[in-house]
Amino acid sequence: MQRLAQLEQWLTTRLADRKWAMTPASADASFRRYFRVRFTDASPSLIVMDAPPTHEDCRPFVHVAEVFGNAGAHVPKVLDQDLAQGFLLLSDLGDTTYLQALDEQNAHNLYAEALGALIAIQKASRPGVLPEYSRELLHRELMLFPEWYIGKHKGITLDDKQQAALDQSFERILARNLAEPKVFVHRDFHSRNLMLSAPNPGVLDFQDAVYGPLTYDLASLFKDAYIRWDEDFVLDMLARYWDIARKLGLPVRDDFSEFHRDFEWMGVQRHIKVLGIFARLYHRDGKDGYLKDMPLVMDYLRRACERYVELAPLAKLLNQIDPVERTVGYTF
Repeated sequence: MQRLAQLEQWLTTRLADRKWAMTPASADASFRRYFRVRFTDASPSLIVMDAPPTHEDCRPFVHVAEVFGNAGAHVPKVLDQDLAQGFLLLSDLGDTTYLQALDEQNAHNLYAEALGALIAIQKASRPGVLPEYSRELLHRELMLFPEWYIGKHKGITLDDKQQAALDQSFERILARNLAEPKVFVHRDFHSRNLMLSAPNPGVLDFQDAVYGPLTYDLASLFKDAYIRWDEDFVLDMLARYWDIARKLGLPVRDDFSEFHRDFEWMGVQRHIKVLGIFARLYHRDGKDGYLKDMPLVMDYLRRACERYVELAPLAKLLNQIDPVERTVGYTF
């Protein structure tokens, strides 16, 4: 309550002569909270971010908003800021996510627009602007899986043979990921962070952006933890992206099959991480809303591992710690 009172006091000083009301807009997996500010004079609503400085740093959000905005992506405008208190006043990109809006009829157009935004971001890429998606960071993300998913969530202690298989698999995954061409990476480019807006889409939750593997955001988008699409549809969208990206000079592989392999292996890294994060959100933070999404993420991971002989030891390990469940997720 004290934090909320601080936020209201800050808004009062920033919106001194205007009448307004504040309601919850959303919360995410971090300590950040968002509120929608509506005005009695029918002015456009605004969003205020509450990011407690003891847990969150607003500066990356402000920086990436500028970088992605200059690239042509539709991101919130930072209208006012108080970094010491952890408050940002932002333009409002609406309250309808892609996840809420997507169906079989509009999926092609909505994803085409999402790819347009992604390509704009990638076209602006250059080193030294965003943190590197380094081997250390990629590996640290992978290690969330044995700690939080295998150990804490499943209550399993790996034996020496299983641990060796996991370690070897991680090294193979990292080698493939790090061999990819590098671009700006949103790092959570999926249906809950894309908003129906004009222009479309509005792009949110980009504060963890880095400079790293080209297919990472494509894996986030088309191997989405919250909605599954038919593989033929995904391949068609990937082929369209690959063709346009090549024509625009993005550093995609010359061979589509190699590009697709990068995409698949990047998805493996992401889904290993996501399972660890979802387990940590539940066991450490008491957030159980992500438990229902775990089976779909595990299914993505298992299917990819079964496609590649180099990942067969990991596929075997997954079957040992998690019995096969194939009917998962929303499929269109």
